[in-house]
Amino acid sequence: MAQLPERTVPDLTGYLTHAGHVLETQLSAALAEIGLTLRMQCVLRHALEAERTQIQIAELAYMDKTTMVVTVDALEKAGYAERRPFATDRRARIIAVTDAGAEIAAAGQQIVDRVHAEALEALAAPHRKTFVESITALVDGPLATPTTAQPVRRSRQRAS
Repeated sequence: MAQLPERTVPDLTGYLTHAGHVLETQLSAALAEIGLTLRMQCVLRHALEAERTQIQIAELAYMDKTTMVVTVDALEKAGYAERRPFATDRRARIIAVTDAGAEIAAAGQQIVDRVHAEALEALAAPHRKTFVESITALVDGPLATPTTAQPVRRSRQRAS
């Protein structure tokens, strides 16, 4: 029977994936209490930061176009945002946050901050700052940009 290869470095991917998944489920449950999804909160936050098109926000929020459209539709239906023509390109649409949207985004941010603070409380106080600085260094450094894998091209086989 084949032997399992020895791990020489901790499973960073496994730890980060698991932690991210659990944190997302906690955030989703907490935001649901005020009628928001995590995606809605993310879109509202990015739209409040600057005048941005749907495509720009989708890229910042790691959403595909279909998910972005569905999310903005839900925000419009709730009265939290509206699509407006972009000043320099009439084909593009910006996401404008309404007053009600700004209020719910502020409430959502308080929830997000609370959930993040609760997660950090699991660490001893002296380690929290170090952890945040370390994860930030990874995200701003070697883990800043995803690598896109190129498919392996096979040489054409000759017909016999």
